[in-house]
Amino acid sequence: MQTIKNLISKIPKEVSYVTDTLENAGFEAYLVGGCVRDILMDRKPKDWDITTNAKPDQIIGLFNKTVYENEFGTVIVCVPYETNTLDVSRLSAKASASADETLRQIEVTPYRVETKYSDFRHPDEVKFSEKLEDDLKRRDFTVNAMAFRVKGHTNDSNKNTNGQMVDLYEGQKDIKDRILKSVGNPDDRFKEDALRMLRAVRISLQLGFSVSYESSESILKNADLIKKISKERIRDEFLKIISSEHPSVGMVMLQKFGLLKHIIPELEEGIDCRQGGEHIYDVWNHLLNALQHSADKNWPVEVRLAALFHDIGKPRSRRLAEPMNNLAWSGQDRDPGDRGPDKLLSRGAKSAKKEFTFYGHEVISAKMAKNILERLKFSKKEIELVEKLVRNHMFFSDTEQITLSAVRRIIKKVGPENIWLLMNVRECDRVGMRKKEAPYRLRKYFAMIEEALHDPVSVSQLKIDGNFMIKKLGITPGPRMGSILHALLEEVLDDPAKNTEEHLSDLAKSLNMLPDDALQTLGDRGKEKKEKLEEEEVGKLHAKHGVK
Repeated sequence: MQTIKNLISKIPKEVSYVTDTLENAGFEAYLVGGCVRDILMDRKPKDWDITTNAKPDQIIGLFNKTVYENEFGTVIVCVPYETNTLDVSRLSAKASASADETLRQIEVTPYRVETKYSDFRHPDEVKFSEKLEDDLKRRDFTVNAMAFRVKGHTNDSNKNTNGQMVDLYEGQKDIKDRILKSVGNPDDRFKEDALRMLRAVRISLQLGFSVSYESSESILKNADLIKKISKERIRDEFLKIISSEHPSVGMVMLQKFGLLKHIIPELEEGIDCRQGGEHIYDVWNHLLNALQHSADKNWPVEVRLAALFHDIGKPRSRRLAEPMNNLAWSGQDRDPGDRGPDKLLSRGAKSAKKEFTFYGHEVISAKMAKNILERLKFSKKEIELVEKLVRNHMFFSDTEQITLSAVRRIIKKVGPENIWLLMNVRECDRVGMRKKEAPYRLRKYFAMIEEALHDPVSVSQLKIDGNFMIKKLGITPGPRMGSILHALLEEVLDDPAKNTEEHLSDLAKSLNMLPDDALQTLGDRGKEKKEKLEEEEVGKLHAKHGVK
C-alpha cells in the first residue's frame, strides 16, 4: 500500500489548488471515491473528485470560473492548466484570461445525505451535511468510500504537509484482498441505485477483483430492478464492460447474476445451442471467444459489438441438416462471397458431417443487432456500422474461387473505410472457433483487398486527359489518342517529374505528328510498361502477406 507521502506526490497541482483554496478558506476538503482507490493501487485516476463541508454558494465564491447546474450540489471548478501558485488573486486573473480549452474541470461536492430512492435511480431528496461520515456511508462500494485529506500547502516546500486517510469501511483491506464489497447492506445500496449492480461487474473487471458473496447474492435477488434504469445509463455501463480488457468475463458475470436477460436477452438464446461441423463451441461461447479476441487485439468498440453479435441470429435460423447425398452445390449456384463457413459442398467433397444448418443467419443477426443497439440508445452512426459488419461477415470463401470483382463488391458494400474492420470481425469469428488468427486463406483475402484498394497504374494519373487534348491541343478522339496517352504514361513512369501540363502538352503535340504505326508502337510499349509495374505491385502485396 502507498505511503502518505507517496499519495500526496501523486496529486496533480490543479487538484491541489482546489483543495488548498478550500482549506485556506477554513473548510475541509477531501479527495474521495475512485481517485483515492486508484492512487492507493498505483493506478492513474480518470477523474478527481473532491468533497467538502462548504456549500455550493460558498464553493462558487472561492473560484473565478465554475459551473453549477445540477440538483446534487456538485460544483465544477475550472482550473487553468498552468496553475503553479496558491495565490488565489493571481490565479483568478489567469483564469479570466484563459481560453476554455486550457481549463481543467474538477468536481467539488458538499457532504450530503440522501433520503429514500423511490425510483431505484435517484434519491427523493438530497440534504447537505456537516459530517464526512454522512457522505461516505451513502457510497456504493467500500473501495470507493475512502477519503484523503491533505493538510498544509502541497506545493510549498517551506511548510509541513501531511495527509489523513479516512477509511470507515475497511476499503484498504478489501483492496489488499482484491474483493468488491458494498458499503453496509448490499440490498440497500442496490435498491438505492440499481445501476450499481452493473457497476459491480464493471469495477470488478477494471480492478481484477471478485465480487463478495453477500453482494453477489444481493445482485441475484435484485437483478430485475435493472429494468428501472434508463437505457442510456445501462448503455454507458455496458460499453465500459465491452471496452474492458476482459469483456468475455464481464458477459459471463452479467449472465450468472441474472442481469443479461434484462439487458440483452437475445444473447442467452445461444446458450447450449450446438452448432456442429467445424464449431466446437455452442453459439454463446463462440460469441464470447470472438468478443475476447477483439479485446485482446484492442480493436474499437464497433468491432467488439459486431464480434459479440455476428452470430446472435444462429439459434433462430438453426435447422436440422438434410442428408448430404440430397444436397449439393455445383460451385455456381451462389455467389462465392455469400457462402461462408456454413456452405454445403458438392457430392464427393470431403467435409465434416453437418448436423445443423444456419442459412441466412447473418441477415437475422444484423437485424437483431440493430434492434438491440436501438433499444440501448446507441447512435445512428454506431448502429449502421455494426449492422453492416454483422450483415457482411460471411463474405469469406475459397480464395481459389473468389474473384477480385467479388472483393470489390464487398468493399463497396461496407465502404473502403470499413473493410479492415470487417476483416477484424472475420478474424474474431475464426478465432472464436479456436482456429489460427490468420491462416493462408485469410492472408490471401488481405492481399486481395489491398489489391482491390490499390490505385492502378493508369493514364488517369496524367496531368492531361482526353478532354484536355481535344479542347486545348485539337487532337481528334480515336485510337491515336489512346496511343498518345499510353506513350505519355511511359514517359511519366520513367520520370514522374515530367508529369506536368506544360511538358505533356508539348510531347503530345509532337507525338500527334508521328505516323500511325510508329505511334502505335510507342503506345504499346507504354501499355507493356504499365502492365509490368502492375504485376510488380501485386507481387509485393502477395509477398507482404505470404501468399502466392
